[in-house]
Amino acid sequence: MTHFILLVATFIILFSPPSTTAVKTTPILDINGRPLETGSNYYILPVIRGRGGGLTISPKNATESCPLYVAQENHEVSNGLPLKLYTTNPNEKRIPLGSDVNIVFDAASSCVQSTGWTLAFDEATGKQHVGTGGTIGNPGVDTLSNWFRILKGGNGKYDYKISYCPGVCIFCTVMCGDVGVFIGEDGTRFLGLTDDRPLLVRFKKA
Repeated sequence: MTHFILLVATFIILFSPPSTTAVKTTPILDINGRPLETGSNYYILPVIRGRGGGLTISPKNATESCPLYVAQENHEVSNGLPLKLYTTNPNEKRIPLGSDVNIVFDAASSCVQSTGWTLAFDEATGKQHVGTGGTIGNPGVDTLSNWFRILKGGNGKYDYKISYCPGVCIFCTVMCGDVGVFIGEDGTRFLGLTDDRPLLVRFKKA
């Protein structure tokens, strides 16, 4: 009898149809409460006003025009440049909270490189900058520096922070950190990794 019960249980496990229950994910919302859509244009704006505006691209200093780095507009009234987000799944229409994403400026560049975000170590300052030139798609060890995550941050319903802690390479060791702002020699507000002061942001449909 015991053998019969085990046989029936095994049959049920092996031949039961797959569950149709979808995995629930939390969408990232723009300032109007609408889920962020893959490939749509958005402005990334600071939650705290009076400390710069939206995001743009900027050279490291006045003597080097390339490569370009991700920076914050000095004037809070400026939305900066529009950006697009892409997940590791090309068929995904919405951006889930905490998923690995490519972030790309929808703008022309004077440098021969993409406008996709990538992490770039600056030997002069010892900081991890957020630069441009990142490859879009192809998740894995070769593109590890190009994947970021949008996480909940702040107290507002539509407040988020950007983090670098990619999960696209299961055997890679990654130094994680939140994206914050540090001031360059000329006063430019560059984005880079920080241990304790993430830039809190909101998303506005462009």
